[in-house]
Amino acid sequence: MSEQLVTADMLVGELITKHPLAAQFLMECGMGCIHCPASQMESLAEACAVHGIDGEEITDALNEYLLEHNA
Repeated sequence: MSEQLVTADMLVGELITKHPLAAQFLMECGMGCIHCPASQMESLAEACAVHGIDGEEITDALNEYLLEHNA
């Protein structure tokens, strides 16, 4: 992938602030609590691990989604 808007080490709160479309995407991936206070201090990789989701796979898919939607 040539461009990465999101990295696995970004805090969830920072990610959603920079890319609001990411919130819906992450919720559809099974992260329904992305707006809770604890998640705002977790990296995307940590949040994925808590939910049993592959962090690299979600990071790649989220980057593709944001690039497709010009976010």
